[in-house]
Amino acid sequence: MRHGLEIPCGGDHLAVATLVELGELAEHAGWDGVFLEDYLIHYHGDDPSTYDPWLVLTAIAGRTERVRLGTAVTALPRRRPAKLAREVLTLDQLSAGRATVAVGVGDPGDRGLAAFGEPTEVAVRAAMLDEGLDLLTGLLSGERVEHRGVHYRAENVALRPPPVQSLRVPVWVGGSTQAGAVRRRAARADGIVPYKLTDTDGWADFTPDEVHELAAALPATRADGQPFDVAIGGRRRRPDERAERAYHRELTAAGATWWLEYVPVGDPAAMRDAVARGPLR
Repeated sequence: MRHGLEIPCGGDHLAVATLVELGELAEHAGWDGVFLEDYLIHYHGDDPSTYDPWLVLTAIAGRTERVRLGTAVTALPRRRPAKLAREVLTLDQLSAGRATVAVGVGDPGDRGLAAFGEPTEVAVRAAMLDEGLDLLTGLLSGERVEHRGVHYRAENVALRPPPVQSLRVPVWVGGSTQAGAVRRRAARADGIVPYKLTDTDGWADFTPDEVHELAAALPATRADGQPFDVAIGGRRRRPDERAERAYHRELTAAGATWWLEYVPVGDPAAMRDAVARGPLR
């Protein structure tokens, strides 16, 4: 199982230079991936500082050589799939094939939806995600795409150069496993980054048995033949590190391929310490 960091894209007085520093530090500390949240207006604080994750990841790419770089999770219904694909493909080139994108329907509490006139109805966003997912995965292959749907169109177009990765930049699907559609969408992609409860104000860890059931219900391999990604976590490290290590071993045996440890917004020194201590292996 690989170990990644899930880092906010903003909050209160967080500086963008701090995010880039954390990404560079993650590689030195032995982490396998850096995944940024994706909001137009961050949820932490009043009028919080918020940064575009793809621009931050591009800066991190220029200072690293090994860590995988991506989002967790981009709300695809508020993005144009073609523009997102172009950004991800550019990061893939700049990072020599280390890009990943995770997409979902969007956080119901996302302040950037209603504020900019984006659809807030779950049914509408879900339909946009279903259609946009097919278009995004097609464009991220570098092959020609023909798509005519309710929300998006692409007329025999290819985004070049093709990705460094074969057969495409990996696409993960995020969301609550209490919604069956999340599993169905993930099966059309390359991985899943799930959380357990539909109520995002609450938190509950997946049990190893639940992870085993989830992994068994999804494809064994991605489009490129590599193991299908099951990225579990999204919370901060708990104080009992021995128990945490034991939990991680159980998740690995159950089929998890990634553990994502959350670094909360706070004092920059505390955030640096949370990254510098490295993963629990």
